[in-house]
Amino acid sequence: MNAHTATARTERTQPAHVGDHLREWRQRRHLSQLDLAGDAEISARHLSFVETGRAAPSREMVLKLAERLEVPLRERNVLLVAAGYAPAFPQRSLDDPALKSARAAIDLVLRAHEPNPALAIDRHWNLVSANRMVAPLLQGIAPHLLGQPVNVLRLAFHPEALAARTVNLAEWCGHLLERLHRQCEATADPELLKLYYELKAYPIPARSAPLSSDNVAIPFKLRLNGEVLSFISTTMIFGTPVDITLSELALETFFPADELTAERMRGMAANLG
Repeated sequence: MNAHTATARTERTQPAHVGDHLREWRQRRHLSQLDLAGDAEISARHLSFVETGRAAPSREMVLKLAERLEVPLRERNVLLVAAGYAPAFPQRSLDDPALKSARAAIDLVLRAHEPNPALAIDRHWNLVSANRMVAPLLQGIAPHLLGQPVNVLRLAFHPEALAARTVNLAEWCGHLLERLHRQCEATADPELLKLYYELKAYPIPARSAPLSSDNVAIPFKLRLNGEVLSFISTTMIFGTPVDITLSELALETFFPADELTAERMRGMAANLG
């Protein structure tokens, strides 16, 4: 399914019956009824009856099918409600006492990653938290782009933000756009789809050549104070979340790709005290 198809689906009236929801998720995952039935250890005939509304699935069956389809926790609640059951997964603010240990873990990872930059983002790529090393890299960004919520992808693509100082803009933004596209296909989230088309409209040049064979990952190369800092990035998520907020959080950590960058980040950290 491409992003255009996903957009068309989200613009339609949302299906009211759980079978309609399940069919759309199955088709989004490119699975036949036989494939999904085999994974869920039920008959294809029974799955067909569920999708057409001729059979009412149990709560356990809805959750089992949702797990096999890798449906996001937020949407699993939608499936349950459509089937006539109460939602199973809570959604709390990160300030909620129940998430105190998770928030402490996020803060610990961000601080421990210094002197290198690291940040936490929500499902729409809005900045949730960052360590001290992120702010020095954002110098010169137009103030209107730093209002809450700060969208990390918009900062990467906007000509008044990091795009103006990103040396390998085509490669880096191409990588980010592909990643966002995969998220759109996986979640069909209308806000992500809207962001995807917004970013595609920015004047980002096309990739001119394949990466050098010396590269092991697409680097992020940023011009700062007349020098080019180069980073490679990794993404971390919570392993077994049962809370919607935690399931949608990601930690983006950046590592120096060369000694110059490592030295400059150590210097920045020392200046911050």
